[in-house]
Amino acid sequence: MIPIRVDNVGLTYAGAMSPVLSHVELSVEEGELLVVVGPTGSGKTTLLRLMCGLVPHFSGGTLTGQVTVGGRSTSDVPPRELADIVGFVPQNPADSFVCDTVEEELAYVMENLGVAPVVMRRRVEETLDLLGIADLRTREIWSLSGGQQQRVAIAAVLTASPRILILDEPTSSLDPAAAEDVLAAIGRLVHDVGLTVVMSEHRLERVIHLADRVVVVDGPVPRVSDPAVAMIDSPVAPPVVHLGRAMGWDPLPLSIRDARRAAASLRVALEGREPEGWAPAGPESAGSSSARAEPVVEAAGLVVRYGSRAAVSGLDLAAGAGEIVAIMGRNGSGKSTLLATLAGLMTPQHGRVRIDGEDPARLTGGERIQRIGLVPQDPGALLYSSTVDHECRTADREGHLEPGATRAVLDLLVPDIDPDVHPRDLSEGQRLGLALAVVTAHHPVVLLLDEPTRGLDDLAKDRLAELMGELSRSGTCVIFATHDTELASRSAHRIVVLADGEVIADGPARDVACHSTVFAPQVARIMAPAAWLTVAEVVEAVGART
Repeated sequence: MIPIRVDNVGLTYAGAMSPVLSHVELSVEEGELLVVVGPTGSGKTTLLRLMCGLVPHFSGGTLTGQVTVGGRSTSDVPPRELADIVGFVPQNPADSFVCDTVEEELAYVMENLGVAPVVMRRRVEETLDLLGIADLRTREIWSLSGGQQQRVAIAAVLTASPRILILDEPTSSLDPAAAEDVLAAIGRLVHDVGLTVVMSEHRLERVIHLADRVVVVDGPVPRVSDPAVAMIDSPVAPPVVHLGRAMGWDPLPLSIRDARRAAASLRVALEGREPEGWAPAGPESAGSSSARAEPVVEAAGLVVRYGSRAAVSGLDLAAGAGEIVAIMGRNGSGKSTLLATLAGLMTPQHGRVRIDGEDPARLTGGERIQRIGLVPQDPGALLYSSTVDHECRTADREGHLEPGATRAVLDLLVPDIDPDVHPRDLSEGQRLGLALAVVTAHHPVVLLLDEPTRGLDDLAKDRLAELMGELSRSGTCVIFATHDTELASRSAHRIVVLADGEVIADGPARDVACHSTVFAPQVARIMAPAAWLTVAEVVEAVGART
């Protein structure tokens, strides 16, 4: 029996003038890893939700054709009657949680399926070990970082032993090492157990080399092909593919290993060359944040605890006007806590925070909005209006902006969003784009972004990088916490790496990224030991040489 069949399926949402998907034909084999790619808002999440019955049962809309999962038609049975064979993890893992602690969450689905207690205990232990979260067993879910929550959500689905696993952006909140661990675990289940996996992913550098086939969704009719074929003209591709396209490599490499082999002569040709405008960092610029004069953002001796656990421990950080700083580190290292404290939303137990010379916790609501812009991991927390248009007009009015200013920023980041749609009906990336527009349109003194590329495609990331550059040039200090090594390496002036709430590295982005085995972008890995970071740098150097 074929696990998933999609036969001539189309889906049109209520009030929409055209279908989001049309004439979709797809069969997913047992033990196959299928990766769904496409621009933000193209319909990837809709396709995934069709495969587990959530569309149209919960989303509404008109469905044509037929979707069968494990031989059961999703039109005939509700999603709850598919829970024994298919597990679904949404983009925002918090949407799926119902229990207080990690162990309770892992047992919840099995309790509903009537699994024997002795089997439940064994599966919980196995899954905790499989995803490397045994140390989180007794933790309350609200106290976990976004990346830790993502691993718990995947684990909670796996304990039910589904035959099909559907994942929507499963590594979007994971640090590089954790993402590799999770994908390796999923790969073992695919190859050793025959689990069928369908996942959407914007960070293709993490998954494209693992895929059996790729579905490209860049219009109503998706295209299905071999990964190497799909990447020839896919609108979304990882840096390794973009470099291969630019250099004319055939076949296109999908992994770092294959790209390094193809780039052997390129490394020789550029030997001794340095990226334009770059010089190695000296000791005076190697990252001593305490040496910076008149910082706009300053944290000194910062200690922030959750109960007895220190999330930030004795941290010192300073950043000046116009500086772009990327905060990196493994899940649970204190990145989100640091941003929340800088925004005045958390009170440190020790140390002090100053934003433009003021304690952010003492600012009034209006003063805080004008000086500090914060976009949290859940952008929906900032959106209250019933339509996109009303959200933008409200931001213009409250920010004392010219009418249309917020909408202009939104169109820069994620164009062509229907102004009359409700924010909750947007894709995760579109919702993030709207929240970014609301917060950045008035150019705050300090902009704090927590995982700002979650759900964004390559083009939207490029636009975000442009926006951060524009804000920087106008004097805004931008600090963003991210696991996106590509964005950090091409956008940040500095990279600060945290571990257990402490700063373990702080220096120029190129210096930190190129000397890291974990946070180096793909181009740096391909061109090592030379210090190249982006495809554009390499292409420019090759063009100048010829």
